[in-house]
Amino acid sequence: MNRISVLQVGNEDLSLQLHIPDIVTWNYVNDLDDAQEKGYDVCLLSRNINEKEAYILQKKIRAYTMFILDSVCIESWTRWISTSRQAKRISKESFQKFLNTDVQLFFSYTYGEKFNPHSLAISKNFKGKVFWNGYTGVDLDGDYGDDFYQIAFWRYNVPIRKGETIDFWLEYEKDDSVSIKLKIEKFEIGSVSALQNRWIYSEEDLNEIVYVSEDKMDGRVFISLLAKGKGRLKIVGLHDRHSRKKYGTFLPGGMRFVTSKREEVFMYFDPGDLKPPLNVYFSGYKTQEGFEGYYMMRKFGAPFLLISEARLEGGAFYLGDKEYEDYIVSGIEDCLNQLGFDRSQLVLSGLSMGTFGALYNGCKLRPHAILLGKPLASLGDMANNERISRPGGFPTSLDVLVKNYGDMSEKSMDALNHRLWDLFDQTDWSQTKFIVSYMLEDDYDMTAYDRLISHIDDIGVEIIGKGVHGRHNDDTYSIVAWFKNQYDGILKSDFGRGDLDEE
Repeated sequence: MNRISVLQVGNEDLSLQLHIPDIVTWNYVNDLDDAQEKGYDVCLLSRNINEKEAYILQKKIRAYTMFILDSVCIESWTRWISTSRQAKRISKESFQKFLNTDVQLFFSYTYGEKFNPHSLAISKNFKGKVFWNGYTGVDLDGDYGDDFYQIAFWRYNVPIRKGETIDFWLEYEKDDSVSIKLKIEKFEIGSVSALQNRWIYSEEDLNEIVYVSEDKMDGRVFISLLAKGKGRLKIVGLHDRHSRKKYGTFLPGGMRFVTSKREEVFMYFDPGDLKPPLNVYFSGYKTQEGFEGYYMMRKFGAPFLLISEARLEGGAFYLGDKEYEDYIVSGIEDCLNQLGFDRSQLVLSGLSMGTFGALYNGCKLRPHAILLGKPLASLGDMANNERISRPGGFPTSLDVLVKNYGDMSEKSMDALNHRLWDLFDQTDWSQTKFIVSYMLEDDYDMTAYDRLISHIDDIGVEIIGKGVHGRHNDDTYSIVAWFKNQYDGILKSDFGRGDLDEE
């Protein structure tokens, strides 16, 4: 079990009054200069703090991990840090309960994954049709029987350690004539027969995340899908994530939004120092689920919003139906409203796949600036490159095409290209600056930068571009370094912010 580092700031050491679990390292200070660790998993305030202490805590404590005793009559800078770190008021008795039951959910790392569709095995007893549709899922059509029988299972077991909780989320589509259940079985490590526990979840249960907790010993879980009835069943994907239960997804405070089609989008909002701008970062392609860019964005000190997704293999470029896309736009607008900012105090950014999210949503939000590294804009061309010029290099591009338009025809490729460019051409960019670093020999989207320039018709739009020799993935280091420097430049020149190490 992971150790949890707790920082208590106060006039007396409350560990003398509380029972501290073995997994907790308790760090009591009255003078914050004595807090030597770079960061702590949880913070408890039992007194008011001053301005200097507030800025120290902002750097050392993640948002959503701070608690303030309800006996503290909150004053100005304590109120400021409470807003910045999204703190919760708590009684001493409730904090003891938190230590007893929930503190282990504030582990420092994040972990989530999606089972590769090809790790799914279809039962030999199923005599219907089976169609493997890339990474978009597996289509079954036939008779599953009059009672629930195993129809499929995932080949690889999921390890679970003592004290750990794992979330499971199943993406699927089906006819109303088909019913399913998810079965999870836990075995001792090294055994295929020593069954420790079994859980069976109905469709109603699967409307929410289901989870497995282990309090006794390490083990592994085996997951299978049961079905009955006749008709079509599409198994899209199974996700497993180290759970924080009610405290958030991936990170404490991490938000998860789900559409009626069971598609997820994730957001993490850190209010930072509460001063403009709001910096939004769209995660790039990543097979391990979670948020990208956390430490980079936090270092800037400003409010930031991370946006991530886990569809297909590595992501589906933030494209979806209206319900899905509205979640993204409204999520950004909600954060602006919480801060009291307007769109002139908004920066959208991303690397690789994340650049499409920034551009596409930039058309709807018209921010102050759009900051891009290795832009991908013409997704239809990118899919065509995969089919003809660079087969096997980025198959997700074909899955994005099929997911949105149903086939890999030239007509669908053209429609996918126009998904962005038609919206881009209808947007007033007169109040937005573009800052773009790109690969001169990019083999994913070869025309992204040139096409971006050609589509900006507004007179006086500021465009800063930097080309780096190489293919799409040849020199990520140079792209990221320039990306960070340009971010720093925007914050200083456009919003009057100081150096990153300033308090």
